Amino acid sequence: QVQLIESGGGLVQAGGSLRLSCAASGRTFSWYAMGWFRQAPGKEREFVAAISRSGGSTDYADSVKGRFTISRDNANNAVYLQMNRLKSDDTAVYYCAADYLGTGATLKSTYDYWGQGTQVTVSS
Repeated sequence: QVQLIESGGGLVQAGGSLRLSCAASGRTFSWYAMGWFRQAPGKEREFVAAISRSGGSTDYADSVKGRFTISRDNANNAVYLQMNRLKSDDTAVYYCAADYLGTGATLKSTYDYWGQGTQVTVSS
């Protein structure tokens, strides 16, 4: 079992930056590939970024490539999402997710554990 708690969301103007954090507790963090997903009102939850268990491999949705960066700190059981050049379309609840012995998948059904989410609102 892994517990995930996101933080760092908030209100930011278009063009600004935010850094989301996800703190994990429970089982060995390095056993889990980690992902960030988001869900806007009235829309499906969608993939944003993923990182492998070692942190050596990352993947991004086309809509955030070049603006967002996912990273992890296995020593401190945390994963981060640095979001730059934010747009109004980035407004959503952002969720972190853990995939036991995974590789960093894009499919949300692959993930075993989810946090409660943190709201990101980008004003234009």
